Amino acid sequence: MMGPRQVEQGALFYNFSLDAHVPADHLLRSIDRFVDLSELRRELAPFYSMLGRPSIDPELMIRMLIVGYCFGIRSERRLCQEVHLNLAYRWFCRLGLDGNVPDHSTFSKNRHGRFRESDLLRRVFETVLQRCMREGLVGGEAFAIDASLIKADANRQKGIEGEKGLPPEAAGRAVKEYMAVLDDEAFGAATDVVPKFVSPADPAARWTGAHGGQAFFAYSTNYLIDVDNGIIVDVEATTAIRQAEVLVAKRMIERSIDRFDLYPARLLGDSAYGSAEMLGWLVYEHGIEPHVTVFDKSTRQDGTFSRDDFTYDHVGDVYSCPAGKMLTTGIKRS
Repeated sequence: MMGPRQVEQGALFYNFSLDAHVPADHLLRSIDRFVDLSELRRELAPFYSMLGRPSIDPELMIRMLIVGYCFGIRSERRLCQEVHLNLAYRWFCRLGLDGNVPDHSTFSKNRHGRFRESDLLRRVFETVLQRCMREGLVGGEAFAIDASLIKADANRQKGIEGEKGLPPEAAGRAVKEYMAVLDDEAFGAATDVVPKFVSPADPAARWTGAHGGQAFFAYSTNYLIDVDNGIIVDVEATTAIRQAEVLVAKRMIERSIDRFDLYPARLLGDSAYGSAEMLGWLVYEHGIEPHVTVFDKSTRQDGTFSRDDFTYDHVGDVYSCPAGKMLTTGIKRS
C-alpha cells in the first residue's frame, strides 16, 4: 500500500536528541573525547574589554576551526554555512538545534586580533600535544622534518619585479605586517637574494617554481614530526625559501627541547637540511644524529670545475687543479 504523501507540518513539541543522531564511529566523536578547551577563557580574559556586548564564545570558534581542518573546509564563510546545516558539526560545537552560528567575519577579526596577540592557536596546539605525550603517543627518540608549499592567495598576474620594490601607494594589513617582521629570520632576513617578483597585496609570499611547473606565490608550512606515531610536535609558517626553512627547523627543535623536554636522538630530513652548517649544528651543538641527505653541489653544470676534477694528495695534504698546479689557500705572504 502506498504511504501518505509527506508534507511539511509544524509541531508544538519534538522528541529529538541531537546526540542520538551522531553515529558512534563519527570522526568528531573520536576527537571530542580528547579535546579539552577549558583553559581558553582564562587565557583570553586579558584581551577582552569589561564593557560592551558579550562576545562570541571563543571555544565555539576553536571547535568550528577544528571542524574546518578535519573536513578540508578552507573558507570561513563556507565553514559557517556547513556548521549551520550539519547536525554532527552542531553537536561537536555545542550549538544544539537552535544555536546561532557566528558570522564569518568574526573569525577574521579574532584571528588577526585576540587569537594572534595571545598566541592562542599555539597554546591549543601544545595542549593537544601534551595530551598525546600523556597517552604515550610521542616517543621523542627520532624526529622527521619537512616543509610543504602552500599557495598564497595572491594573483600571479599582478606581481611586480622584485628589483623595483613595493610601490609607494602599497598599503594594507598584509604589507604593514610584512614590513614589521622584515628582520625576522623566517620572513625576509634569511636571504639577501631579491625575489624575481613581489606581490603588492601579500609581499611576504615568495615567488617560487619549486614544483617544476608554472611559478606562483607561496608560503612554506614547516612540520616537525615524532616518527613513532606520526604526531606533529611543532609547526611554523615561513616564506618559501630554503634558508628560512633551515632557520625555522632549528627554532622548532629548540622549542620542543625547551618546552617539552623532547630531545631527539635522530633527525630525518631531505637535502634542504643537508648543508654543512645545519649538520654541524645538529651534531656539535645538540648531539643529534642526522639522517639527512647531504646538500651536495660538487658536480657543476655551469662550465666550472667539479670537485672530481681536482686531485687530493693525502701525504702532502694539498689539492692539485686539473692543470696539475698545487692549490694554495689564497693567503698573501709577506
